[in-house]
Amino acid sequence: MNKRFLLQSTLALALAAGFQTGALAQDKPLKIGVTAGPHAQIFEQVKKVAEKDGLKLQIVEFSDYVQPNAALASGDLDANSYQHKPYLDAQVKDRGYKLVSAGYTVNFPIGLYSKKVKKLEDLKEGAKFGIPNDPTNGGRVLLVLQDKGLIKLKEGAGLKATPLDVASNPKKLKFVELDAAQLARSLDDLDAAAVNTNFALSAGLNPAKDAIAQESAKSPYVNLIAVREADKDKPWVAKLVKAYQSEEIRQYIQTEFKGAVLPGF
Repeated sequence: MNKRFLLQSTLALALAAGFQTGALAQDKPLKIGVTAGPHAQIFEQVKKVAEKDGLKLQIVEFSDYVQPNAALASGDLDANSYQHKPYLDAQVKDRGYKLVSAGYTVNFPIGLYSKKVKKLEDLKEGAKFGIPNDPTNGGRVLLVLQDKGLIKLKEGAGLKATPLDVASNPKKLKFVELDAAQLARSLDDLDAAAVNTNFALSAGLNPAKDAIAQESAKSPYVNLIAVREADKDKPWVAKLVKAYQSEEIRQYIQTEFKGAVLPGF
């Protein structure tokens, strides 16, 4: 009898511990990766909205564009919010990540900055122009320069254009390819550079006042929330997207980040 009682007691304790562990797992916050700046600021507000719906979030900041997807793919994050679809598509193709878009968020038109000139047309022949060294953002900048009339790309170059696809370059611009996070800090050594909004703000630049030109608001570079393919249909994903696309977040973005485009709402 004593042995049987001991066995039953042990089993009961093990089951209770198992249920407790399950409960704790449900209470564990979802880890959301963001880049420092606007995406981090916005998600701090999303966190408050999500909590009203019973969704607890932990915001994890990164200083580059590569690590958030690596961390998500490896399971260190539950979702991330910092990239546009062309970048995600390129990462999935190049690195084999099983990541998908869960919903669109906001578009920050990329800005062109200079400490040497006030207008693009004032750039001298042979000027050094900094562009991001990742294919999607590099191509994005070249399309902006084409739109502004500084260069012309080969027909069909598309979103993944590189400096090798430049067919006409009247000012003989010299393209300097750098990590996107380094471009704002390299303006002293360049004649001009294209800087993503999050990195521009982190460097103390004001896109509305300091940019000598900006990308058109009508572009395919809408940012998104990415999750692992296996998680895309889980209830928390829908709740997360709903929190981001709420009226509270719309108003916050329009107030804090004038010039931002909200096609995902």
